[in-house]
Amino acid sequence: MNRRTLLGGIAATAVARPALAQWNPDRPIRLVVPFAPGGSTDVTARLVAEAIAPRLGQPVVIENRPGAGGNIGSEAVARAAPDGHTLVMGTSSTHATNPALYASLPYQPLRDFAPVSQVAFIPNLLAVNMDVPARDLPALIALGRAQPGTLNFGNAGSGTSQHLSAAMIASRAGIEVTHVSYRGGAPAVTDLIGGKIQAMAAPLVEVIAHVQANRLRAIAVTTARRSALLPAVPTIAETLPGFEVALWNGIFAPAGTPAAAVTRLSAAIAEAMRTDDMRGKLALQGSEPVGSTPEQFATFVASEIPKWAELVRISGARVE
Repeated sequence: MNRRTLLGGIAATAVARPALAQWNPDRPIRLVVPFAPGGSTDVTARLVAEAIAPRLGQPVVIENRPGAGGNIGSEAVARAAPDGHTLVMGTSSTHATNPALYASLPYQPLRDFAPVSQVAFIPNLLAVNMDVPARDLPALIALGRAQPGTLNFGNAGSGTSQHLSAAMIASRAGIEVTHVSYRGGAPAVTDLIGGKIQAMAAPLVEVIAHVQANRLRAIAVTTARRSALLPAVPTIAETLPGFEVALWNGIFAPAGTPAAAVTRLSAAIAEAMRTDDMRGKLALQGSEPVGSTPEQFATFVASEIPKWAELVRISGARVE
């Protein structure tokens, strides 16, 4: 299932889906975010929690449990009681990249979780320091070929989406770059602005304000389509055909959660994603709302795991 098929079939499927046995939460729902507060995953999770709470008739409480690339919080939910009251905001990192990145993962995405609904796609934006002479991707590639190894690409850590995106760009363009890993995206962006590194493929929400303030130059987005937030910025695929690295997030429950609970939760999320209010809030982050059925999300996750495993292989990243 490709991205357009998924997005195109969601609304009709959600409407046509027959009602199953009713399930209603009888106490507050805990939504675990396996990353620190303030990041893009945390911000999106809080928007979802606020939107689905009235639809479910119970508060949805955010619990941040960061650590080990999202593995700590994800494992906690995998081991939680499968009663519909504990969920995790999983991402392309926790449920697609980490199985290939970590030598020993404390959970298995397909075995230990019940997919509920995909929430959104998130583009990475390839941005450069303002002193870099390249103003577009062909010029940046030409610079990389003329000066092998001198382009320093920052990332939020080995194996992160920033690292994998940059490795994919270098591989497809046939250039040699130097990957510089930081302990998080914020210090990497700070050094990008300061000129200590030259380029970074960062989640759009983390760099958009700096681009708009002319502190960074936007080169290209990693998704197959241009971002509505930066419509004049081309996609990498316009220079390197077929290139696509689309980050995503979505809600998972522990495996064994009753189908009625998963269906009710999924319907609440899909309904929230279709509202103009949610679309507007996510658009400010450069994100594209989805809202899928459990079956659609399960199929999507299964297709993503080998794709991200190939990106990990290309990057050479490994975490023990």
